Amino acid sequence: MKNTLTLATLICGLLVVPSLARAQGGQQPAPSQMDPSATRERPQLSEIEEELKAKQAIKYAEKGHQDNLNRAKEIANIGKELKAAAKDAPLLARDSDKKLERLEKLTRKVRDEAGGDDQDVDLPNRPSNVPSAMTRIAEAAEKLSKDVQNTPRQVVSASVIENANVLLELIKVMRSMSQ
Repeated sequence: MKNTLTLATLICGLLVVPSLARAQGGQQPAPSQMDPSATRERPQLSEIEEELKAKQAIKYAEKGHQDNLNRAKEIANIGKELKAAAKDAPLLARDSDKKLERLEKLTRKVRDEAGGDDQDVDLPNRPSNVPSAMTRIAEAAEKLSKDVQNTPRQVVSASVIENANVLLELIKVMRSMSQ
């Protein structure tokens, strides 16, 4: 029994020790230390594959531009709806608040697609009441929508970014009035 146990331990040791040594000693060098000729290169794409890839990229960019145009149209529609709602009620209704949230989300998305980010905006003639703020928001939404629709897909428009930031600032002003 003692001999069997010793023999089993010896066999396990012979099997485990070489695998541990191989695991520790067989580590490959970091990619930066490897010989560049030893790395596998990707196979060259054929002309047809490259053309298909380019067409797919164009189609993806066109879809993104079309989505942005749809957002711009929705921004203009929400602006008109908010302006009409401001004529009916001097205070911001729950429905108008939801539309304002949607308008803000769409505006941020349009601005981000144009390559813009948050900037401080000085509003001349800051609106002092809800109806005037809603009117200014509707005007800014219409202006932003027209700018987006008139901007080609490949162009980064500073005007779109600026108009989006003005609209977002007006939304902030409106929110501060409604609280």
